[in-house]
Amino acid sequence: MSTGHGTDSAPAPDDRPQNRQQNRQQNQQQKRQPDRRPDEPRDGIPGDVPDDVPDDLPDELNAPAAGRDARAAASEDGGRTACPGPKPSMFSSLRIRNYRLFYMGQAVSNTGTWMQRIAQDWLVLSLTGSATAVGITTALQFLPLLLFGLYGGVVADRCDKRRLLLITQSVMGLTGLALAALTLSGNVHVLHVYVLAFVLGLATVLDNPTRQTFVSEMVGPGQIGNAVSLNSANFQSARLVGPAIAGVLISAVGSGWAFLFNGLSFLAPLAGLLMMRTSEMLPVERAPRTKGQLREGLSYVRSHPELMWPIILVGFIGTFGFNFPIWLTAFTDKVFQEGAGTYGLLNTLMAVGSVAGALLSARRGSSRMRLMAGAALLFGVLETAAALSPSFWLFAALMAPIGIVGLTFNVTANSSVQMASDPAMRGRVMSLYMMVFMGGTPIGGPIMGWVTDTFGVRVGFLSGGVISAAVAVAVGLALARAGGLRLRVDLRRGHRHLTFVPRDASAVVGDAGDAGRGQGSGSAGEAGDGAGSVERDPRGVRSAA
Repeated sequence: MSTGHGTDSAPAPDDRPQNRQQNRQQNQQQKRQPDRRPDEPRDGIPGDVPDDVPDDLPDELNAPAAGRDARAAASEDGGRTACPGPKPSMFSSLRIRNYRLFYMGQAVSNTGTWMQRIAQDWLVLSLTGSATAVGITTALQFLPLLLFGLYGGVVADRCDKRRLLLITQSVMGLTGLALAALTLSGNVHVLHVYVLAFVLGLATVLDNPTRQTFVSEMVGPGQIGNAVSLNSANFQSARLVGPAIAGVLISAVGSGWAFLFNGLSFLAPLAGLLMMRTSEMLPVERAPRTKGQLREGLSYVRSHPELMWPIILVGFIGTFGFNFPIWLTAFTDKVFQEGAGTYGLLNTLMAVGSVAGALLSARRGSSRMRLMAGAALLFGVLETAAALSPSFWLFAALMAPIGIVGLTFNVTANSSVQMASDPAMRGRVMSLYMMVFMGGTPIGGPIMGWVTDTFGVRVGFLSGGVISAAVAVAVGLALARAGGLRLRVDLRRGHRHLTFVPRDASAVVGDAGDAGRGQGSGSAGEAGDGAGSVERDPRGVRSAA
C-alpha cells in the first residue's frame, strides 16, 4: 500500500505504540515538503533516480529549457506565471491575441521586405550595370549590424520593447516610401540607394533583438519555441510569395511600385502593435541604465556554456554553411548548364523545405540542445551529399531536406538561447546571436566564393558541409562535457548504441539512492557534487542539454 505520491510513497503507518511517534514525525516532514516531480531536487538533495539511470538520464538532461524558464518566471513573478502545460500544438501561440496581431502584421511586412530585396537589387543593376554595386548595397545594409549590433541589444534591454518597435518599424517603412518616391519620380541615383540601405541597416540593429525578445513577453516562456517556429514559417512563406509578386510588378510597372508596397506594408505591424493589450503581456524587468552593460552581456554569455556554444555553432554555420546563392548559381550554371528557371526551382524547393521545417518545429514545441547539435550535423551531411550528387534530380531532391534540417537548426538554436537567457539579459544575448548569424554572411561569402572559384563548385559546397558537420560534433561534445556527461558506445542488440551518460554514473546512482532513502547528509552532498555543479544553477547546462 502507498500514499499515492510516486517516489515519495511509503508503507501504511504502523499503529503500534512504539512506532506512533516516528510515524507522526514522518507525516509532518512529508507535509512540509512541496509537491515535486520525482526527478526534481528536494531541499537541495537530488530526486530519486531509477535503477537504469545511465540510460534514462540523458533524456532527462535534454528536458526543454522552457520548463526552467517558466519556473524561474513563476518565482520572479510571484507565482502568477504557471509552468508550461501540455505539449503545444502546431499553431498554439496564435491563440494568444497579442501574438496573433503581431503575426498577421509581420506576414504582410515580410512579403513587402522580400519584394524590396528583389526590386532593390534589380534597380541597382539597372542603374549601374555592375554586380559589384549590388554587392556594395548588400554590404551597406549589413554593415551596421557588424558595427553596432551589440549596442542594439543593450538598448533593447533598457527600453519598452513595444514602443521601440513602433519607432523601428516606422523608420523601416519610411525608407521604402522614400525609395519609392525617388524611383517613381525618375530622380533616383545609386547613391540614394546606398544611403537608404545603410539607414535600413541602422534600424535593423535595434529592430532585430527587440523583435526577437518581444515574442517572450507576448506568449510567455512555455510558448517561445512554438512562436519562434511560426515566425520562421511566416518569413519563409513570404520568401515564396514576395519575389513572385515583385517579379510581376517590376515587369509590368517598374521597381518603384514594389518599394511603395513595401513602405505601405509596415502599416500592418504598426497597427498590430497599437492594438495590443499591454495588460496581457508578461512583465519583464528592464535593465537599468548603467555603465559597462555591453561588457556585462559578453561576460554573461561567456560564463554560460549553454549560451556560448550554441552561438559559436550558429556563427560557424551561418558563415560557412549558408552560402546557397553562391553554390546554387554555380551548380546551375557550371555543373548542370541550366538557366535562371532551374536556379529558381532549386530556391523554391529549399524554401518549401524551410516552411515545412518551421511548421514541424512549431508542432514539436520544445527546444533541446541535443536536437540542435544533431540538426547541425545532419545539415552538414546533407550538404556533403548534395555536393557529391552525380545527377541533377538527386541534387534537386536534396534541396527540400536541406531546407527542413537547416530551419530546424535555426529555430532550435534561437529558442534554446532565448529560453536559457535571463530576461534582463535577453536583448544583449540575442543581439550577439543575430550579429554572428547574419553578420557572418559578408565574411563567409567571399571566402567560400573564392574556394568555389579556385578549387571547383563541388569542393566549395563540400567544404561548407564538412565545416558545418565538424563544428556540430565539436560543439555537441563541448556541451556534453560542460554538462558532466561523456559519450558511451554500446554495440549490444536492443541497446542505444550512442548515449550520453554521467562521467561517473555509478556514483550518481549510489549517492542519489542514499539521498532518496535519507541515509545521511554526506551521501546527499556527494550526490550533488557527482551530478555536476551546473545542476545547482536552475539555468545550467544539464537542464538545457
